[in-house]
Amino acid sequence: MKKLVLVYNPVSGKAVFKKRLDEIIYKLQSRGCMVIPYRTTPENADLVDFIRLAAPDGIIAAGGDGTVHEIVNLIMREKLNIPMGIIGTGTSNDFATFLHLDTDEYFDRIASGQTMKIDLGKVGDTYFINVASAGMVTSIAHEVDTRLKNAFGKMAYYVHGLKTLPQFRAFDLTVRTEKEEFNEKAFLFLVVNSSVVASFKNAAVQASVQDGVLDLIIMKQCNVADLMIVTTELLAGKDISQRKEVIYRQASTFEVECSEELTSDIDGEVGPKLPLKIETVPQVLDIFY
Repeated sequence: MKKLVLVYNPVSGKAVFKKRLDEIIYKLQSRGCMVIPYRTTPENADLVDFIRLAAPDGIIAAGGDGTVHEIVNLIMREKLNIPMGIIGTGTSNDFATFLHLDTDEYFDRIASGQTMKIDLGKVGDTYFINVASAGMVTSIAHEVDTRLKNAFGKMAYYVHGLKTLPQFRAFDLTVRTEKEEFNEKAFLFLVVNSSVVASFKNAAVQASVQDGVLDLIIMKQCNVADLMIVTTELLAGKDISQRKEVIYRQASTFEVECSEELTSDIDGEVGPKLPLKIETVPQVLDIFY
């Protein structure tokens, strides 16, 4: 019998997960899995000890991108040789969306132990499974009130973004890779592992989690009309990589500097201030898939 620790965030995704908890446990138990739930807290001080004591065959992260980010870093930091599963229940579940993980068939694959190795990104000592960014998207994610996110879900991000559109400021960016160095005046940059970013399902068209590189998207300074066009195309799932307002690159390492103080966002969590060195860690995490 496969033993799984289910780490869940009770307030993610409009706080509806508590209604899904029994359903998820049932789906796993009915497939022959023993499920040991762990309810997250702001500190999660005993989570590592809990997992080591349980000695599970896998860890399932149920929540939003922040919950997934925490479990990824726990596995890497503690050198736990345990596969990870993802059940997206938060306001934003970009990586789960990318891998199409929220289906009944996914529970079958967890129970059968089907896994694959994926790349991660790394900033300093912090790993990320999906995105490291800074600029206008970052500020929106950090400024939206938790109560609004729980009440209105993704719509809270879009409404806040539209409201603050006239306040967006460009900054001077310097980027170095193993291949080139360039400067650009930009509204934002994103270094991504998957193609789904900020709920836009085709933002990084060339992205793969097994290719050993990360994808850089820079939104160059432009007028509001062009910015709205790019945003509309993103919402429609169109490829923006060739647009004149966008710079798109792939590399294993990005060094990013800024002319002013800018705070980064790492998988939806507040990250360090720029400058950043962002690198790929290839084929390092086992994911139920």
